[in-house]
Amino acid sequence: MTEHEFLNPYTHGFARLAVAVPRNRVADPVFNVAETIRMYREAAADGAMLVAFPELGLSAYTCDDLFHQAALLDACERALLDVAAASQDTGAVAIVGLPLRVDHRLFNCAAVVAGGRVLGVLPKTYLPNYGEFYEGRQFNGADTALSTEIEIGGERVPFGAELLFQSRQMPLFKLHVEICEDVWVPIPPSSYAALAGATVLVNLSASNITIGKADYRHRLVSLQSARCLAAYLYSSAGIGESTTDLAWDGQALICESGDMLAESERFSNRSHVIAADVDLERLSRERMRQNSFGTSVQKHKSVLASWRTVEFDLAPPRQVPRGLLRTVERFPYVPSDPARRDERCGEVFNIQVQSLVQRLEASRIDKLVIGVSGGLDSTHALLVCAQAMDRLGLPRANILGFTMPGFATSGRTLAQAHRLMTSIGCTAREIDIRPSCRQMLEDLGHPFGQGVPQYDITFENVQAGERTSHLFRLANHHNGIVVGTGDLSELALGWCTYGVGDHMSHYNVNASVPKTLIKHLVHWVAATEVLGADGSAVLRDILQTEVSPELIPDDAKKDDAAVESSKQPGQRTEDVIGPYELQDFHLYYILRYGFRPTKVAFLAHAAWGDRTRGRWPENDLQPARNEYAVADIKRHLGTFLYRFFKISQFKRSCVPNAPKVGSGGSLSPRGDWRAPSDSEAEVWLEDLKRVPER
Repeated sequence: MTEHEFLNPYTHGFARLAVAVPRNRVADPVFNVAETIRMYREAAADGAMLVAFPELGLSAYTCDDLFHQAALLDACERALLDVAAASQDTGAVAIVGLPLRVDHRLFNCAAVVAGGRVLGVLPKTYLPNYGEFYEGRQFNGADTALSTEIEIGGERVPFGAELLFQSRQMPLFKLHVEICEDVWVPIPPSSYAALAGATVLVNLSASNITIGKADYRHRLVSLQSARCLAAYLYSSAGIGESTTDLAWDGQALICESGDMLAESERFSNRSHVIAADVDLERLSRERMRQNSFGTSVQKHKSVLASWRTVEFDLAPPRQVPRGLLRTVERFPYVPSDPARRDERCGEVFNIQVQSLVQRLEASRIDKLVIGVSGGLDSTHALLVCAQAMDRLGLPRANILGFTMPGFATSGRTLAQAHRLMTSIGCTAREIDIRPSCRQMLEDLGHPFGQGVPQYDITFENVQAGERTSHLFRLANHHNGIVVGTGDLSELALGWCTYGVGDHMSHYNVNASVPKTLIKHLVHWVAATEVLGADGSAVLRDILQTEVSPELIPDDAKKDDAAVESSKQPGQRTEDVIGPYELQDFHLYYILRYGFRPTKVAFLAHAAWGDRTRGRWPENDLQPARNEYAVADIKRHLGTFLYRFFKISQFKRSCVPNAPKVGSGGSLSPRGDWRAPSDSEAEVWLEDLKRVPER
């Protein structure tokens, strides 16, 4: 894959789609088509493969009884042929609105144009004839049409509301057009179009503006795109329409599966266009994943049999100006908007707390046992435990917190563990695991048992296993349950000690929460100061502590349980498995959407390639504001792919119970993810090789 191919959004299943709102003149097709063609060509030059215009845009919507004037209708048909001629060398689809005479009747139509031809014409199905609307006076609905083909410019073209248009070069691009009122009814034509395979739904609208209508359109378009698992493009008439009795705001919207990608300025006195890069592959994969979509297809199969597909040639552009026209969040699990982020944190925290409350009530147990390391994950789990006890009306002393320093525990994390437990008000105890670990290493015949400083995986796992073994026996002794602390990111990368280690617990509140989100959850609790000033201070100190398993001593000559309290842990997790902020990004797009590595790398480059681009969460958790070159992304993604697909699934095949908290997925075999424990990673690693080094 060349650099240009890698950077081209079309390579990765995106399509640039545009909605234009031209300035028009009432009953002046010559002026209107000139402005239409100008905007059409400009949008195509910007890389758009489709440009949609407003309802009856070639004539203007507010012609009223002028629609029955032959001169106007003739001029509109000539204007349509002008658009068709312009499409010969434009390299994009144009969708324009005009009145057309068919079988001695008049229809409000959308014409689809590309490659020098009119590919087909779709009449409006639902004609509003209430309030300020009188379309039934001039037009006929699509269901009354007799002809399925009409002649335009000497060619026979398909005619009807059940038409789909598909590019031969981009099979995922399948288009349907409906007109204004069609989307306001209980079952819009676009709903059937989506079931028939359309991934791009377009609405040519005029839609006068009244108080509150813009917000309603926003919700309407968003929900229709979400229900249909489709892109939805919405146009409406703007400046130039008659204001005899109505007003117009020119609102244009582009939505993808419920996500608003672009929205135009309203009440503009000039022509304007919006564009967005729609992820067609995402739409296809969501339909494949949600089998209820396929069930709906089966249920309506008899209706869908009458739909027709018009194939045409339209190759994607080789180079696209302006790069990816789409905001790719650096932290897909963490909203950058502060209000949404606080809302997300509150919801996740409550899901975790409520799940733990239910487990305690169901098991009729009133004590929790938890290992407190002074690090991030156990801190958040302890906060969840405290809130669960509060909701149950039980004393926080029923939380039995144990900090268990080993051969590499820093004074910093040990002090933080004690400060945190004091702030929480739980029962706190310290157990030095070094004697039992040394005994086990001696029993194993490990060199460390004879005083040799050999720090291998056995040395590490003996400590992790001793901690967990102590917790389970403590739970037996005190009639409690062990609360797990390991997070989603660690499960994805296999960064946990299997079985009798941090992999195991009676109930794990963090198992579907990624590391990047846990940081913000702890920060969110600190900001509330529910633990008082001292509690918030220790939470902020923990957030500034290096993520580390603290299993290998920083200084081989030291065997102390804790070294100076200001020092960061010597062992850095991210030195081995890569930066969590980037690995969480990879996890989201591979787990949630199943994208191939080349696309994940492209998205990571769009999100992380330039620290000055896009929005960062507005707090002090990312002071460095890192950026990553393509080569770095490729290297870290390779680590993720190997660990996720090749060596870690056996740990995920038998994880403890844990609540799923987000649509980003969980890795429980009883939840989102079922995979063989002995699969290979070669297909993913081979695809990754196609990513260029720069």
